[in-house]
Amino acid sequence: MSSDLTPRQKSVLDFIVAFQQEQLMAPTVREICAHFGLRGPAGIHRILKVLEEKGHLISEPGKKRALRFSKKYTGRGIALVGNIAAGKPIEAIENFEEELAISPSLFGCDHCFGLRVSGDSMIEAHILDGDLAIIRPQQRVENGEIAAVTMAGTLPEATLKIVHHDQYSLSLSPANSAYPPLILKGPQRKGVAIIGKLVGVVRRR
Repeated sequence: MSSDLTPRQKSVLDFIVAFQQEQLMAPTVREICAHFGLRGPAGIHRILKVLEEKGHLISEPGKKRALRFSKKYTGRGIALVGNIAAGKPIEAIENFEEELAISPSLFGCDHCFGLRVSGDSMIEAHILDGDLAIIRPQQRVENGEIAAVTMAGTLPEATLKIVHHDQYSLSLSPANSAYPPLILKGPQRKGVAIIGKLVGVVRRR
């Protein structure tokens, strides 16, 4: 799964990929419409345009079966979709890079995605710079759990931290005694959103 897609966009992309694998050719717009029970092609054309703009599909004008998946993606593995900071928050990058040949079920979930860790603030949780953090999408975590968190600002920002919260404050703590926790109250707290819970770490080296 690519986290930059809505569920509807992903379902269309998954159908195109599955159709290509089974039929060894791309589906037509009419075949896509028929699969989703749509009478007209307008909605599908809009979704296909978005999938092209985001780099998931390449179309070849003038051909009936013009769609071609642009990346090595099957929907069976875990999508690596960018970077996350283990240190100061950094700009979140949500572009599909590759599909990790690992089943999400290994981490106890149907859908999850990977983010590349940058920084050393989580080393005491055995999460190192360059590791791949496997994230299960969810909007809430329990106290003491590690989560991928975004912070409202000029740029969308993301960081990997231990979350603690009560009715007055929210703290995002590192797993490195060299770094202080980030304690948020009032309006600052309202600007924080949890992307998902850390469910595993992949180390390639």
